[in-house]
Amino acid sequence: MSLLGSAFVFLLAAVVAVPIFRKLKLGAILGYLVAGVVIGPSVMDWINDAETILHVAELGVVFLLFIIGLELDPKQLWNMRKKIMLTGGSQLIFSSLFIGLMSFWILSLSPATALIVGVSVALSSTAFAVQLMEEHKVLKTPPGKQGFSILLMQDVAVIPILLLVESLSTGEVAVGPAWWVSVLALCIVLVVGRFLINPFLSLISHYGNAEVMTASALLIVIATGLGMQEAGLSMGMGAFVAGILLANSSFKHQLEMEVGPFKGLFLGLFFIAIGMNLNLDLLVSEPLFILGASLVLVIVKGLIIYTILRLAKQNVTDSVRIGLMLSQGGEFAFVVMSQAVGAGVIETLISQQVTLIVGISMALTSPLVILHSIWFNSRNCPAVYDSEPNEKEPQVLIAGLGRFGQVSARILTANKIPFIALDKDPDQIEFLKKFGSKVFYGDASRLDLLRTAGISKVKIILIAIDNDQEALKIAYLVREHFPDIKIIARARNRTSVMNYARIGVNTYVREVFPAGLDAAELLLKAYGFDLEKAKRTVDVFAKHDSKLVEISAIKNLNLQQMIDINEKGKSELQSLFERDEKGIER
Repeated sequence: MSLLGSAFVFLLAAVVAVPIFRKLKLGAILGYLVAGVVIGPSVMDWINDAETILHVAELGVVFLLFIIGLELDPKQLWNMRKKIMLTGGSQLIFSSLFIGLMSFWILSLSPATALIVGVSVALSSTAFAVQLMEEHKVLKTPPGKQGFSILLMQDVAVIPILLLVESLSTGEVAVGPAWWVSVLALCIVLVVGRFLINPFLSLISHYGNAEVMTASALLIVIATGLGMQEAGLSMGMGAFVAGILLANSSFKHQLEMEVGPFKGLFLGLFFIAIGMNLNLDLLVSEPLFILGASLVLVIVKGLIIYTILRLAKQNVTDSVRIGLMLSQGGEFAFVVMSQAVGAGVIETLISQQVTLIVGISMALTSPLVILHSIWFNSRNCPAVYDSEPNEKEPQVLIAGLGRFGQVSARILTANKIPFIALDKDPDQIEFLKKFGSKVFYGDASRLDLLRTAGISKVKIILIAIDNDQEALKIAYLVREHFPDIKIIARARNRTSVMNYARIGVNTYVREVFPAGLDAAELLLKAYGFDLEKAKRTVDVFAKHDSKLVEISAIKNLNLQQMIDINEKGKSELQSLFERDEKGIER
C-alpha cells in the first residue's frame, strides 16, 4: 500500500475507534490499540509493515517525555519529594519485586528477563489514569494527589529503566560510544538548555513567525533526542532532560502547545502500531495464561497501591478507587519491551506476551472502575469528593503585562495571590523577569495556548493588552468556551466598550477616562473652583458619560444615532450643571 493509502487507513481507524471508546469511557489509548489490531496482520491485514511504523511512531514517546519534563517543575518536584519517594517509590519497588519474583519462580524466566518484565508492568498508564481521575473528580483530592505522585515517580523512573535495559544488553548488540561520550553529551544538553535555548527562542519570537516557532520547538526535541542517541543514550532521555530544563522557561506554555499536536499524532500512531504488533494468536493458543496473567496484574498492582494508600491514612473507598485506576500496565511497557527485544535482553515471544497482557489490563481497568462506582453509589453514599480546588493553583490570568497590566500584577504579587500572565513581547518578558515576575511567552488570543496555560482552572481573566482586535478576540474566546470565568477588560475608547457589550462583557476599565477625570478636576481647581465643587462637577460628568456609553452599548447604535445621542447628551449635561449651580437636588 502507498504512503498516502497507509495514512488514510490510520486516520480512518483513529477517527472511528477513538470516539467510540471514549464514549464508552474506555479511553483513547485502548481505542488506538483496538484500531491497530483491526487494521493489522492479525485481523484485516490492511497494513502489514507494523515494525517499521513502530520505529517511526516512537517519536510520539519522545515528544511525550519532553512534555512530561516540561510539566515537572524542579521546585514542584522538590516540594513533593516525600510523596514521590515514599508513595511512588514504594509502589514501583514492591510491584516490580513481586511481579519479577512471580515471573522468576512461577514462569521460570531468567533473572534479567524477570527484572525487565517486573519493572515494565509496574508502570501504569499516566494518560489513562489521569483521564480516569479527572472524569471521577478525584485528581485534586488528597487520595488523587497520592495517586498522581505514584504516576510522577513512574514517569521519572522511565529513563533509569531504559538505561537499565541498555546495561543488560547482550553481546549481540553493537558496542556504543565510550561512557565519557555519554556524560559529555548530557553535560552539553544541560549547558545548552540552561543558557542558550531561551535566547534562541527569544530571537525566533522576534524575527520568526508561528510556523518557525513550531519548527523551533520540534528542532529542540529532535536535536536533543538524536544527540543523546548518538552518544549511546536514548532519544527519550534527551527530550526528557530538555523538558525539565525548560520547565521554568517563559516559553514553557508555547513549547507545550507547539509540540502537543505532534505528540498526540505520533503517540496515537505509536499505540496503533503496538496494536498491529499484538499477537492475537497467543490469546487463542494460551487464553487461560494471557487472561489469567492480565487479571493477576490488575489485582496485584491494585492491592499494592491500596495498601500503600491505606498506610498513608486514606480511607478504604478512596484507596480501592485509586488502586483500580492505576492497576493497569502502561504505555511505557511497550517502549521498554521494544527496546529490550532490540537489545537482546528478552525473547520476542515474551515481549509479545507482555504487551498483550498490558493491553488487556488496560481493557479491564475502565470497566472495573465503572463497576466500583456503580456499586459504591448503589449504597446511597455520596461521592468521595466533589473536585476540591487546589488553592495554590492560580485563579487569575492576566493577558498582557504592559504598563496597564503590571499594576494589577504588582498588587496581586504584594498580596501573595498567584496568577498566570501571558505576553508576546520577549523583551518585555525578559525585563519583567528581572523584577521577579513570572510571565510566559504566548499569544493569548489563541485558544490552544489559553488551554495550555491553564485557563480552565482560573476564575478571573484581566484582558490588559493594548490591541483592540486581539483583546476583543480573547474576550470572545473566553465567553464562548469558558462562560463561568469573569472577564475584566481594558477598553481603549467608547467603541471598545460597545464591542465588549455586544458579546456580553460588561466589566471593563476605560483606559484614559479615569486619568482624564483627574486632570479635569485639577484644571477646575486651578481655574478657581473650590475642592468640593470641582469634585462634584467631575462626578456629575463621569456618571452622565457612563450612562451615555451604557445606552449606546445596549442599543447597539450606528454612527449617526451615536452622534444624535451625543448631542442630546450635551444638552442634558448642561442642564445638570445649571441645576447643580442653583442648588436644585438632582
